[in-house]
Amino acid sequence: MNSDDKKNSGAPHTQDGTDAPLGSVRLGIGARLRAYFFAGILITAPITLTFYIAWLFVTYVDSKVTPLIPLAYRPEHYLPFAIPGLGLLIVIVSLILIGALTAGFLGRLYQRTVDGVLSRMPVIRGLYGSLKQILETVLAQQSNAFREAVLVEYPRRGVWAIGFITGQTQGEVQNLTEEDVLNVFLPTTPNPTSGFLLFLPRKEIVTLSMSVEEAVKMVISGGIVTPLDRRPKDVRDKSVVSAATYEDVDILRERDRAPVLVASPHEPSVKNSG
Repeated sequence: MNSDDKKNSGAPHTQDGTDAPLGSVRLGIGARLRAYFFAGILITAPITLTFYIAWLFVTYVDSKVTPLIPLAYRPEHYLPFAIPGLGLLIVIVSLILIGALTAGFLGRLYQRTVDGVLSRMPVIRGLYGSLKQILETVLAQQSNAFREAVLVEYPRRGVWAIGFITGQTQGEVQNLTEEDVLNVFLPTTPNPTSGFLLFLPRKEIVTLSMSVEEAVKMVISGGIVTPLDRRPKDVRDKSVVSAATYEDVDILRERDRAPVLVASPHEPSVKNSG
């Protein structure tokens, strides 16, 4: 077979005119189909999971609220089908009405009465007080809780973790420390609802430009979802923190057997009772 017959044959050719192996062409088609398959998953999976979780939530609320409605007032008593989301709608309307009623004088009087009764119960008062304080802090319009993402060194020098400022440290913790201390909540991955409460000096906290939502996504995904750095290029090129200096100091301190904790001159002396 001459060269013209090779060119006219059905075998695939490369750019230099030589025949390409059939296996490579089949592999290329398989890889392309696989890429299309995963691209379809990336497009449909978030939408499908979002609607599925929302449907589970609506169905759960309906299953708890709808049985409380008398049968004569249920839509399925007059229609051949039930209305999904009716229970959730009733819950939302009820919460709005309760909020409107408690905004008046009688509502505040009722709230003070309930608070007084629950505060006298030995077991309930601790749980009720804690939950009420947390909800008031998180849901308050002027609250700064979880409004700023920061970078802190944890659990040792040179290891960084994302945290969230929950407020200014007050009370005994602040009075016992010389520095200006902030409350930092350090979440765990992939469940950010659990974590650690740290009291860190303000000067050791690095503020991040990313939003709280972006930081939460990064924590939940374990670093797979990383937000873009939207700072100017001249700012991105400058490093802000480094643990090398602190590591050298720790090494010298251990070699010289210097104490890690030094008594503060402001700390009052403790006299022995003996």
